Amino acid sequence: MKRFILLFPAFAAMVTTALLVAAGEAKPAAAAEAAKAKPLKVLMVCGGCCHDYENQKRILAEGLSARANVEFTIVHEEGPEGKKDKNHRISIYEKEDWAKGYDLVLHNECFGAIEDVAFVERIAKPHKDGVPAVVLHCSAHSYRAAKTDEWRKVIGQKSMSHEKNRDLLVKNTAPEHPVMKGFPTEWLDKADELYKNEELYPGFVPLAKAYGEDTKKEHHVIWVNTYGKGKVFGTTLGHNNSTMESPEYLDLVARGLLWACDKLDDSGKPVPGYGPTQK
Repeated sequence: MKRFILLFPAFAAMVTTALLVAAGEAKPAAAAEAAKAKPLKVLMVCGGCCHDYENQKRILAEGLSARANVEFTIVHEEGPEGKKDKNHRISIYEKEDWAKGYDLVLHNECFGAIEDVAFVERIAKPHKDGVPAVVLHCSAHSYRAAKTDEWRKVIGQKSMSHEKNRDLLVKNTAPEHPVMKGFPTEWLDKADELYKNEELYPGFVPLAKAYGEDTKKEHHVIWVNTYGKGKVFGTTLGHNNSTMESPEYLDLVARGLLWACDKLDDSGKPVPGYGPTQK
């Protein structure tokens, strides 16, 4: 099953900027820069095992469009007859230039049983070449059956399993990082899965952690990564819709997306023209 959806969050960013200038809340130079800003073209890829992607794609598209100047193209595919299939190959990944024309790819997929090395390395290549990425939850477990580390290097870590679904106390370990500005010192993420960090790659920068009851140690659950020329924001949080639709989560992912595209300043605020498009 395939769905291609275009979402256009309109021109509210320019309207908002004009109103701020009229109210004396924005400098003319910044306003001019904001008025010229084009929405970030974001490809969201979702589907696969074990999650409510039908609703999660809506939650993410609406929530992030309300927080950043972005325009989504959504590719949602499952297996035959719409069945959730860990072996399904997203059709756009069959093309070498599958990410062409996009400013960022948001991965929210769960296809852990795919073993085709060439297919998996084709997914990773645009990111190595410089296309930024956001990787959410089961994306970190996707393609783990393939005997290649390239997707794991995109993610920044190797993770092959998770603990049971339970409440997680997430601790902000990098409060001065722009992505974590505004994120609570501690956040109770109710009913989520803790993914186990088995190996971290050189570009991995941890931002938050949670304690593993099975492993008796902390695991990194929010991070940023550099893979080749590409910047990546990642979090293993987000199993349930209740987590994804929380303001803390959507604010976090919006900052991570903007950071990966170099549209977030050091204070954790969007650069002019890339802030909220709805009021």
